[in-house]
Amino acid sequence: MLKDKITYLANQIHSDVVANRRHLHANPELSFHEYETSAYVAQKLDELGIEYNKMANTGLVALIKGAKQSDAVVALRADMDALPIVEANDVVYKSKNPGVMHACGHDVHTSSLLGTAKILTELKNEFGGTVKLIFQPAEEKLPGGANMMIKEGVLENPKPDAVLGQHVMPLIESGKVGFRAGKYMASTDEIYVTVHGKGGHGAQPQQNIDPVLITSHIIIALQQIISRVADPKTPSVLSFGKVIANGATNVIPNEVYLEGTFRTMDEDWRAKAHEKMKKMAEGIAEAMGGSCDFNIVRGYPFLINEEVLTADARAYAEDYLGKENVLDLDIWMAAEDFAYFSQVSDACFYRLGTGNVSRGITSSVHTPTFDVDEDSLRLSTGLMTYIALKQLGN
Repeated sequence: MLKDKITYLANQIHSDVVANRRHLHANPELSFHEYETSAYVAQKLDELGIEYNKMANTGLVALIKGAKQSDAVVALRADMDALPIVEANDVVYKSKNPGVMHACGHDVHTSSLLGTAKILTELKNEFGGTVKLIFQPAEEKLPGGANMMIKEGVLENPKPDAVLGQHVMPLIESGKVGFRAGKYMASTDEIYVTVHGKGGHGAQPQQNIDPVLITSHIIIALQQIISRVADPKTPSVLSFGKVIANGATNVIPNEVYLEGTFRTMDEDWRAKAHEKMKKMAEGIAEAMGGSCDFNIVRGYPFLINEEVLTADARAYAEDYLGKENVLDLDIWMAAEDFAYFSQVSDACFYRLGTGNVSRGITSSVHTPTFDVDEDSLRLSTGLMTYIALKQLGN
């Protein structure tokens, strides 16, 4: 059976996948600077005899064609960039690049896709259709590597019928995966605000226009857009995580700097919210005697998993792993640039369990102690191969 062959091969190559993951983890690179990572992936593809093309500077795209006749095409995506985090783990594969760490599992994604490529190469004569491998840079930084690769034609020649991606999730135990059909992850926008006033002595407020007070009113008032303007059925989050008012106990500054994020799952509401936030902030500042520069940097769109494709992928996962190892996911207000693929193609983005409570592997992504249970690298390669080949009609 196809499933048994894939499982056997996934177990056979497990040590190689782990070695690749550890190499990538020890040598992380930031978004748009994945030069050594890209070269390493290219070397591994060369060893497998897989031709590839470069795209989006450090990105790679490759094709594996089955020997049997079929025009079906499925794309598999892995991201390659790391984060500006100082690793706190004491492991043999600890980051060698100070201040840079694979704290979001992209080393797992890349090594897993390389493993999937090896399995597919071994099975070439047993399937029909084409698998497109997308090794993508810069998931962690706007404008996003997915957006860049799409603009450069990664979904053309040939055009895939579906795009699949997997992402580590330490909250799920190794050996399990999670799926959610429909809207899954949020859009994300960055908000940058400068509130202008007139600084002076804190003991003489009548002579000043206090930008700190104006900013506090803006922060509170903008939450009304979420609680009183947004449709309660549409998830929306507005958070401000950075406020700089560089005065002193008795010094009111001339201006206050503010940064935040807005997330939702509806593109029409997203646009309306932008207008309302800007108008409200500027109006409050003007009414209180100051002024406000309100800028929104539009980020990734929301991620939607196509219903039929996701239902099929989930069924294949249940067949491969057993129903008890396939979980339902809730919506998640974090963002992912895989969303760009989901906006232009049928797409399915699922979660790979990488946690292990008994071994203390529980840290969240984007933390200095993030790590994964490497036993999950058997499942990550085998399941992706199985879903891809079943999606191709094999």
